[in-house]
Amino acid sequence: MPWKATIKDFLTNKFDKPIQISSVHPVGGGSINSAYGLETNVGKFFVKLNSASRYPGMFKKEAMGLKILSDAGELPVPEIVGFGENHAEAFLVLKFIETGTSSAGFWENFGHALARLHGHSADSFGLDHDNYIGSLPQRNTFHNTWETFFVEERLQPLMHMAFDNKLLNNNDIKAFKNFFGQIDTLFPKEPPALLHGDLWSGNFMTNQAGEAVLIDPAVYFGHREMDLGMSQLFGGFHRQFYEAYNEIRPLEPGWEKRLDYCNLYPLLVHVNLFGGSYVGSVRRILQPFT
Repeated sequence: MPWKATIKDFLTNKFDKPIQISSVHPVGGGSINSAYGLETNVGKFFVKLNSASRYPGMFKKEAMGLKILSDAGELPVPEIVGFGENHAEAFLVLKFIETGTSSAGFWENFGHALARLHGHSADSFGLDHDNYIGSLPQRNTFHNTWETFFVEERLQPLMHMAFDNKLLNNNDIKAFKNFFGQIDTLFPKEPPALLHGDLWSGNFMTNQAGEAVLIDPAVYFGHREMDLGMSQLFGGFHRQFYEAYNEIRPLEPGWEKRLDYCNLYPLLVHVNLFGGSYVGSVRRILQPFT
């Protein structure tokens, strides 16, 4: 493991003392990263590694997103130790989070906290830097309206990518364009909300205090229903989560139908990353616009 020497040197510089790594064990880090837990004489750390050339700036952007969420102060996130590169390999070091058991009221607390997070706003939809969703670049150019941001920064780029790769056809493009023409009437007018951006069941964990901890963000200021849509894409969170969210920040009527529209974005991400098996879900959502 040649990366161990890099991390050892990094931690030595960070803590200004000699670092001894006593054990290393692989842990889950997603489909594009290698990930390890490290035990050292200054504590336990979580290390992610990937290709610096293939995913330029990915870990820097992830650290920036974690800091934005941390500064909001509504939900815990991993503590950032640092990030860097060593030749072809990039790394991110976080404090290790020991997993625990969900506390009583876990889903209610999670729903309330996400509603509070969505209360953090900005003047426009977007973010002051681009980042990633999965392994795909995510553009965050600011726009004054949700419909313009959703079309130009989210759906169109991935729609064209899928079409160029022959995963979508001309009928699909026509349906998307019909949908684009109606977005303004479909979504309620709301201020930009601070979003996790990739909020599915694999992107939170439970710490030893029994709280939900957000990981692997794709942060931006968008329509708050985007996070809720993503949370339902692969089975959904517990109903108590959505009930609790509505107690703090009630959703406008028709929100459950709109979550399908929100999920056109993550579904297009999956179409482009994993192939045509997700195209059927996109076509089902767009069927009324064909």
